Amino acid sequence: MIDLFPPPATSGKSLMERVEDALLPLINLVFLLLMFFIVAGQLADTPLPDLPSAAASGQEQPPEADLTVTAEREWRIGGETISRDALINRLPAPDPAVPLRIAAGESVEMADLEDLLRILEENGYGEVILLTEPSPS
Repeated sequence: MIDLFPPPATSGKSLMERVEDALLPLINLVFLLLMFFIVAGQLADTPLPDLPSAAASGQEQPPEADLTVTAEREWRIGGETISRDALINRLPAPDPAVPLRIAAGESVEMADLEDLLRILEENGYGEVILLTEPSPS
């Protein structure tokens, strides 16, 4: 009987050589993705400010943040407690290129932060950097 299909063309290569040839495009793709994420990754140009409890633990300089949230539900700007009504007037104007820096103490509740972030979003602050510290437990 005559074969209807020709034998597979292996060009004289062994099975291992053919597997290696098939893996080469995959290796190239992974390498290109790695290079893309290295180049496209964004690094912060400005260092993060100190957190609120760092200032309380002996540092003389207060944290470098636009707004500090304390566990006592107080909002502070430059060491001065700010009311809810005066908050937006005392903060710097919303700027998409410069995110608002908010420092939160380790005992601040999430509900308080959600309330603050909702107010900021309603007033045009789309980018914030939230600085927190983990609890010591």
